[in-house]
Amino acid sequence: MARFLATFALASLALGAALKANDARPNIVLLIADDAGWGDVSLHGNTNLETPHLDSIAKEGARFERFYVSPLCAPTRASLLTGRDSVRTGVVGVTRGQERLNLDEVTLPEILQANGYATGAFGKWHNGSQFPYHPNGRGFDQFYGFCCGHWANYFDAPMDQNGVEIAGRGYLTDDITDHACNFIAEQAQGPFFCYVAFNTPHSPFQVPKEDYERVKARGITLRATEPQLEKLDETIAALAMMENLDRNAGEILAAIDDAGVRENTIVLYLTDNGPNTWRWNGGLKGKKGQFDEGGVRSPLFMRYPQTIEPGTVVKRPVAHIDLLPTLLDLCGLSLADAPRPPKPLDGRSFAPLLKDPNAAWPERAIYLGWGNRRAIREGKWYADAKSLYDLEADPLQKVDLAKRAPDVHAALVAKLEAWHAEASAGQTIDRPYPVGYREDAATILPVQDAELHGKTLSYSSQHPNASYATNWTSIDETLTFDVEVAEAGDYAAVLRYAAPAETVGSVLRLEGMNGSAEATVTEAFDPPLTHSPDYAPRTESYLKPFAPLNLGTIKLPAGRQTLTLRATKQAGQTLPEIRQLELERVAE
Repeated sequence: MARFLATFALASLALGAALKANDARPNIVLLIADDAGWGDVSLHGNTNLETPHLDSIAKEGARFERFYVSPLCAPTRASLLTGRDSVRTGVVGVTRGQERLNLDEVTLPEILQANGYATGAFGKWHNGSQFPYHPNGRGFDQFYGFCCGHWANYFDAPMDQNGVEIAGRGYLTDDITDHACNFIAEQAQGPFFCYVAFNTPHSPFQVPKEDYERVKARGITLRATEPQLEKLDETIAALAMMENLDRNAGEILAAIDDAGVRENTIVLYLTDNGPNTWRWNGGLKGKKGQFDEGGVRSPLFMRYPQTIEPGTVVKRPVAHIDLLPTLLDLCGLSLADAPRPPKPLDGRSFAPLLKDPNAAWPERAIYLGWGNRRAIREGKWYADAKSLYDLEADPLQKVDLAKRAPDVHAALVAKLEAWHAEASAGQTIDRPYPVGYREDAATILPVQDAELHGKTLSYSSQHPNASYATNWTSIDETLTFDVEVAEAGDYAAVLRYAAPAETVGSVLRLEGMNGSAEATVTEAFDPPLTHSPDYAPRTESYLKPFAPLNLGTIKLPAGRQTLTLRATKQAGQTLPEIRQLELERVAE
């Protein structure tokens, strides 16, 4: 893979930056994998794959034996961005708007940006799509990636570049890396924050053929904790995706060296939850979506040559909520440097442990929750509503002690419930989607953000992410969007649709509070699904092109309202498939 390289002029600037490194605030490069497990690195003993570049971060810096994240991706990302338990931040799920980070939360990139850092996010966002939930509204100068939970295709994928949809190039993980490397080269004078959120090994199981064939030829010798649940085609594909990710991590590490800022750059690697399939994970119980060790224990590798001695091992339990205060601490910043009043943190800086792993670290509880499920880790104990484990004596959670130590279990559960009641107080998922901010070229409302009404109208997949509305068979069925319009005005409305010839002549209307806009489908657009190679069966939608249908202009007042998409005329047995609604304020 070609890497974006600095020019000769940039190289000289990088040299100057390197000479000043001891006096400058450190750069930060944070790498996060999507659905990788604790066991998906060779440093942790997995001989099914090779991850030399990720391993090198730990060998040249520190590794953490007990680093905890949430059991699902959006909550983890919310916590690392805010230093707060995700339950407090409004992130209570992973789609249908439940992944959005409340707008009154102050994020790490916002604080860094306010203090002179160039900030760039590359890859998966998953904390809101429309501005100001969009990365460009949360402290990132640059964004190249996608905002929903997962993408339907990993080759030449449609991408969001600072709010504008463009065509990606090549394999998605490689593409993300190229843009991140370019950012590092451009910002070599620093300071900069480069947030690289890889899309893999999340399904669909697509990966360059050479990566898949290499892992397949090596063979799978280490099996899942529950081997009867493992599907080898998924394991091979996921590990091939990890080896590809590792190679891309190597490209980013090389870009840091090329920029001359190695000594003054903090590099971190972690994952957002446990593995997405049953595969070898060091014997840990559970996987993605579960609160057991296998679902929430993540690698944390951290390199910072100025502070961390190579080969440092930190055994104290830390969590995603600790990343923001730690990084601020290492950068010589604090919450007092935030651009607006921040909320109290749940995390605390573990910077002292980087210098001395045996430094004082007062015991505390680590709470994790999403939806109606939650768990607590305190000292040696793990507890949820039904179970109790001694993680020191039984790290693989083989012996449930809830009935043997009922008093301990009851006390921990009471503490957990009290935390959840306090943390979730006042939180709501009743939040409209923002429309019409001047910072947005256009507001895109994908159908995953709509409510579908009717007997047959449905998403193209059980996962609304990257799906489209299909099986629209009656004019009695509708799609509605709950929106909050920032500025009153006339808005150009465009639908992205696909339709066979029999639907030509159908009329689609968008209705608002004070008016409507409609158009007749005059052209069929019925392209085939984009079938890039999957190495294991998928549950996601396949990618499908959609054509624009200009509905005209609709007048929208400011404030909260419902937009309804309906058909006023049906020409065939079905109505068009719909991917998204786009609204752009017409210049006055």
